[in-house]
Amino acid sequence: MKYLYKYPQRRFPYEELVTENNQRSRDVTEFEIMDTNSFDEDRYWDVFVEYAKDEDDPNAISIRITAYNRGPDPATLHILPTLWFPNTWSWPLPTPPRPTLEQTSEGVITATHETLGTTNLYCTPSPPPFGPSNEEIEADVEDDSVIPELLFTENDTNFERLYGGQNTTPYVKDAFHDHIIPSHRPHLPGVTIETKVPNKKVVKGVNGVNGHANGDTSREVTIEVEEDGQITPTGPAHTRCFVNPERKGTKSAAHYTFNNVPGNGGVVVVRLKLTPSTPEADPCINDEELFDNVVDERRSEADEFYGRLIAGQVTEDLKAITRQALGGMLWTKQYYKFIQTEWLNGDPAQPPPPPERRWVRNREWKHLHIADILSMPDKWEYPFFAAWDTAFHCIPLAMVDPAFAKKQLDLLTREWYMKPDGQIPAYEWNFSDVNPPVHAWATFRIFKIERKVYGNEDLEFLERVFQKLLLNFTWWVNRKDSDGNNVFEGGFLGLDNIGAFNRSEPLPTGGTLRQADGTAWMAFFCLNMLNMALELAKHNPVYEDIASKFFEHFIFIADAMTFKGDHDNELSLWNEQDGMYFDAIQWGPGHSQQLPIRSLVGLIPLYATLTLEPSVINRFPGFKKRMEWFIDNRPELSQRNLANMRASGKGQRRLLALASKERLVRILEKMLDENEFLSDYGIRSLSLYHKDHPFSMHVHGQEFGVEYWPGDSKSGMFGGNSNWRGPIWLAVNFLLIESLQRFHQYYGNELQVECPTGSGDYMDLGKVAEEIQHRIIHIFGRDMDGRRATNGGNPKLDRDPYFRDYVWFHEFFHGNDGRGLGASHQTGWSGLVAFHIMQSGISCRLPRTPRTPRSTSLHYFDEHIDTASEFGDDPLKSAYSVYSASDLNTLGDVSPDAL
Repeated sequence: MKYLYKYPQRRFPYEELVTENNQRSRDVTEFEIMDTNSFDEDRYWDVFVEYAKDEDDPNAISIRITAYNRGPDPATLHILPTLWFPNTWSWPLPTPPRPTLEQTSEGVITATHETLGTTNLYCTPSPPPFGPSNEEIEADVEDDSVIPELLFTENDTNFERLYGGQNTTPYVKDAFHDHIIPSHRPHLPGVTIETKVPNKKVVKGVNGVNGHANGDTSREVTIEVEEDGQITPTGPAHTRCFVNPERKGTKSAAHYTFNNVPGNGGVVVVRLKLTPSTPEADPCINDEELFDNVVDERRSEADEFYGRLIAGQVTEDLKAITRQALGGMLWTKQYYKFIQTEWLNGDPAQPPPPPERRWVRNREWKHLHIADILSMPDKWEYPFFAAWDTAFHCIPLAMVDPAFAKKQLDLLTREWYMKPDGQIPAYEWNFSDVNPPVHAWATFRIFKIERKVYGNEDLEFLERVFQKLLLNFTWWVNRKDSDGNNVFEGGFLGLDNIGAFNRSEPLPTGGTLRQADGTAWMAFFCLNMLNMALELAKHNPVYEDIASKFFEHFIFIADAMTFKGDHDNELSLWNEQDGMYFDAIQWGPGHSQQLPIRSLVGLIPLYATLTLEPSVINRFPGFKKRMEWFIDNRPELSQRNLANMRASGKGQRRLLALASKERLVRILEKMLDENEFLSDYGIRSLSLYHKDHPFSMHVHGQEFGVEYWPGDSKSGMFGGNSNWRGPIWLAVNFLLIESLQRFHQYYGNELQVECPTGSGDYMDLGKVAEEIQHRIIHIFGRDMDGRRATNGGNPKLDRDPYFRDYVWFHEFFHGNDGRGLGASHQTGWSGLVAFHIMQSGISCRLPRTPRTPRSTSLHYFDEHIDTASEFGDDPLKSAYSVYSASDLNTLGDVSPDAL
């Protein structure tokens, strides 16, 4: 594992960032750190941190920190590798025993915990700084090694600093700051300021109670305050001891000080080893060459792993993007703890919480007991799980760590997460919000990815999660279909501000919002449960009946897209004139109004599509008989809204889909129109049509509207920090692409559509899916001028040799120019680009170059599909003996069995 931290040498511009952004309106782009002078003249450090486990001991970890001075001048760098225990002793009663960290010999920190046991952090001396040409600089003393100072304190809150209270220990968690940074130390009483020079202030005062640990010594201190805020003592030293002189505690650090590191690439290296072993048993602890060999061996193994995974003639740039996306997914793992009853009741050893806490949101989730390592959307900005984010995270995670991906989906359905009624918790600030039901899709998709790439068919995982999802499906049917007519409200469904109204609150118009996306999501959920049931039925015939149940339920949900009110007045979510699905408000029998907003709401019905292989249908005669009976005996349902289930498509496949061929073509006319949904960088969340034709509705003197905003949100709805009125979101694009691939499995080359609309260029739906994939890849890949769209035209990010090869994975992307927006470290679902590159990167052209025919890429849609499922239980053709090494290292297969 390796990460890079770019650390400015100037004071971090917290105040400037806050002040400037507070002054900006929503019509102005966010003021970011790259807009400040933090990286001017390259005055920053590139700090690379590497972790490598020993080959024969997973508890032994080598840590190497390498820092480069990119600035023009020599500079001093403090590096403090820190080892600490989480504070588990300040909250419960009786007080549990504290774990310990203590110095046991020169440069050695020994950690002892009652359940984790004992281990050691060896903080070895570092060589002095080296110049840009790796030449050692002159040292002022004979022994020129940099010896770390071991620091210890307690991982306890500084109540004195935060609340003016009394600390239970003189050594608190921010002690290292006070020990090293004079400007961070407690204020001195009786301070007067005298100005002597224009750029300096001289502060004189008495170092009394706050300046000494015992408060019984006073002395005069003079400190100079530089214009940039740095404070330097010029009189007698500050006498308070902030770190524990006994060299023990629950938080520790090794303080390395590197003075005058040369500019323009001067480098320093720190090596540490976390291991229960001794130097006698592990010679690499004190031998730099052996130590580096361990790190380099692990790095070579990682290179080999990614080299085999990213096979084929993919450009080096796309390989690097893929590796960074997948690496980022691994770095977003984080321990997350939320125990609802403890939060409601408060901590026994702390003051009780306010009584109103028992009546705030999440109060009904009393069973919630989360204490797991989870995949975070963004450890910097969103350090908590979100249910539908997690489902998308697991797709790229399954490529590199399928066990962890499966664990994520399994956890969300366990009894300490899922409510007894079957609801899956949405996210921390409101577990009761409703995320789209993508859990079933992700579960089956991961099952198939692991089977394809690693040859492991984990039926136990599939069955275990399927059983829990039956509860979740029932919750949806009982709670989100209020009238029992298979039309689902759902609420905001992850799309925040996409509608004119807040869809999680009662409508200001009165009435009920009939959601095209809510109903389509449930049809999608139903088909994925059907697909999983058929897979499980290959091993247990009981699931054949369950598959039939979900088939019929899908038919009823699909019919509800043209739902009936009283007196048989049909109130349709489909608009024949516009060729789109829309939400509708229903006030009562015969009274409804569509909301003609061209958004993802109208595209999501395409997600609900599934092809059934003839081999699968023939394998289950009970399912086949029930399906054919329903088609024959309920034609008013099976023919009204659906694709023609009677007709066989390519390879004698059957198609289950909400959209008929005619409606599919109508929707694609707009989706593939560059003046509507199709951007150079994927599918927009709202049509460009609404830039010149905003939707507006007046209700009780208030105006509610939707217009095209390609960048950040101009509304405060849902906090205003995300925007679904124009930008490109990779998660929803991913599902659109897979839907087109499934449609192509059925229609084959017979169905050709114009892409882009009006271009005169016709292609099958498989090629359309690939075209959208390529446009998404173009967000991150370099164009012919060496620029990346995600960088938003920033010359430093595009041109600087120390920036240009590193890609930021933002939360969402500008609908017109593809620049990154929102959270900037959200490898999360933006890491899905790795899957696109793996699937179609081999044929991806550079951005802004003409499209050329695919010639060397894999044939993704072979007539003959060799898969374990196709061969059923035949031991001679299972266990992936039919796959070549190339097949095992590519996800290019988008056959029915793969999808």
